[in-house]
Amino acid sequence: MGFFMREQLKIISGTSNRKLAEEIASLLNIPLTPVEIKRFTDGEIYTRILESVRSAEVAVVQSIHPNPNEALMEMLIMIDALKRSSPHSITAVIPYYGYSRQDKKLIAREPITAKLVAKMIEAAGADRIVSIELHMSQIQGFFDIPSDNLEVLPFFAQHILAKNLKDIVVISPDAGGTARARMFAKMVDAPIAIIDKRRPEQGSVEVMHIIGEVKGKTAVIIDDMIDSAGTITEASKALKNNGAIEIYACATHAVLSDPAKERLEKSPIKEVIITNTIDVPKEKRIDTFGLFKGAPSFNKEDEGDSDF
Repeated sequence: MGFFMREQLKIISGTSNRKLAEEIASLLNIPLTPVEIKRFTDGEIYTRILESVRSAEVAVVQSIHPNPNEALMEMLIMIDALKRSSPHSITAVIPYYGYSRQDKKLIAREPITAKLVAKMIEAAGADRIVSIELHMSQIQGFFDIPSDNLEVLPFFAQHILAKNLKDIVVISPDAGGTARARMFAKMVDAPIAIIDKRRPEQGSVEVMHIIGEVKGKTAVIIDDMIDSAGTITEASKALKNNGAIEIYACATHAVLSDPAKERLEKSPIKEVIITNTIDVPKEKRIDTFGLFKGAPSFNKEDEGDSDF
């Protein structure tokens, strides 16, 4: 596909995160290509591209959230509409790749939905995939078309380093995130510690041990997402109980399913730094933290509210 030529590039937004698509279009100094998206009375989705995309490089921006089934189907239908309109290529820009947590079989008769979604996107007609911080980087291997997984760790590192924090220790909230934590630790020149956790049942977390030294240190938890916030808040409590002085958390995707807001408000975490791969509605924003700006964050010491 090569580099996009600005005069040949078209950006189309679905409904899941139009703010982000508008920001991308603004940075590239091009307007969003208009598209009609509506529902039939039975809930089926209809889309129509409202201007020619013939021979153009087209990027479809759509996070698979907050209603993953609808957001995914909406994206597939938009790609199909585009494929029938003779573009040069179609790139599916998926800031948050939903269904990515089911990336392997752990017990008998489970699906691998990350693979299924990859095949659906390919079948719809996408020529390339761009995602941000996949749950596991090997999900790229599920695609038979070119895929790019963009990392946000350098931006989190820049944000943390700008604070001039003392005695940082980087925390992986589970064993699966160790590689991500090591990469981040290298960027901020800090040691790591690992939370040994188990799930007694779906939706609950129990911290068993902390592997590494956290006493007297500033702990920075690094993860790819915050869903119900059970993992990150239980980890923060364990860190506080084991002598961590301050606790920060960096997470790329703010899924924030209930009761995430309540859990984060009650946690000892001083600041939660997120990105805007998911459009966080006002009712999920944490009133007592207040601030959303720059590298979007919830900060207990800040006041006011601004869009991000």
